[in-house]
Amino acid sequence: MQRVLILMSDTGGGHRASAQALAAGFAERYGDRFDVQMVDLWTNYTPWPINQVPKSYRALVTDYLWLWKAAWRTGEQTVVTEPGMRLVGRLVRRAIRRAFDEYQPDVVISVHPLMQHVPLRLLRHKLHSSIPFVTVVTDLVSVASVWYHPEVDRCFVASEEAVRRAKRVGLRDSQISLVGLPIRPAFAKPVATKESLRLSLGLDSDRMTALLVGGGEGMGPVGEIARAVAARLAADGRNAQLVVICGRNATLHREMSAHPWPLSVRVEGFVQNMPEWMAASDCVVTKAGPGTIAESLVCGLPILLTGFIPGQEEGNVPFVTENGVGAYCEDPAEIGAILSRWFGPQQARLAEMGVKAKSMGRPQATFEIVEEIAGLLDK
Repeated sequence: MQRVLILMSDTGGGHRASAQALAAGFAERYGDRFDVQMVDLWTNYTPWPINQVPKSYRALVTDYLWLWKAAWRTGEQTVVTEPGMRLVGRLVRRAIRRAFDEYQPDVVISVHPLMQHVPLRLLRHKLHSSIPFVTVVTDLVSVASVWYHPEVDRCFVASEEAVRRAKRVGLRDSQISLVGLPIRPAFAKPVATKESLRLSLGLDSDRMTALLVGGGEGMGPVGEIARAVAARLAADGRNAQLVVICGRNATLHREMSAHPWPLSVRVEGFVQNMPEWMAASDCVVTKAGPGTIAESLVCGLPILLTGFIPGQEEGNVPFVTENGVGAYCEDPAEIGAILSRWFGPQQARLAEMGVKAKSMGRPQATFEIVEEIAGLLDK
């Protein structure tokens, strides 16, 4: 078996989800040809305090957003990032070498912006290894320059803007593949009708259905939005129901489960069958996370964006609105009003957005990525 090592880190749920999608893609396409391992280098191998960096991400993007914005802007300055990466590399080189010695990979895949420079420098310039090293960029439009490294064998991106950014920092056409974001293979499979799926999930089959998600961690004002949406849909007499996915946010799940809803509301925690929940819905309400947007497009779901993380998610908002597949609004009351219009007099517009979303989806992106990586090993 050839060994695939995927480097990720749990800063938000998207990087792990992308790694899992790739692992599933290798398994589905190639069976037992590949032994795929995922590892969080920073958490599992580097010394304190570097191994605490992933834990700080959620606090930064929720409680200290000003600091996150400053860090993002600083990260775009190569005169700062390059020396910084060299310094970090000297501190963690021995720990990362231990990971490579343990896994003995035949190919390395990075799905995190901080997993290129240090590991690749170690492989190429210290270990003198020529094993293929590829980057799968898990951001959609606003891609930080630290994602790109001129010595990668391949860099997979999901938008034309990401291609332009890659070229600006020195990558050649032969290194760049525009394929879309990796999502779980289940999203590419045919599904049953909305009505039958709703019945199987315990929903009413004949109600318009809005899916409200906060990502794997249940981030953002999900509770406030859910209450406002439910109140407005009920007040306008819409034949509708709401599904709230709280992710790993146990506090949010308890609060939503105990709330006295004025219409049919289904509250779930972290779910493994998101393709079914999306396929059973008429639209999705979410922050501008790239993975959820990519999954929604494949499912043909209009997208109502409720917020974004500055920097990495900022470009996703015009990507959705200017392509005519959704809208953007931060005010919970107005979010409820928009959904009420979509489920009322604007149902034709909702259907048009769904058709456009479906046309933009890239359901085969995961398989295209793993096939191209496998091709690198065949050379």
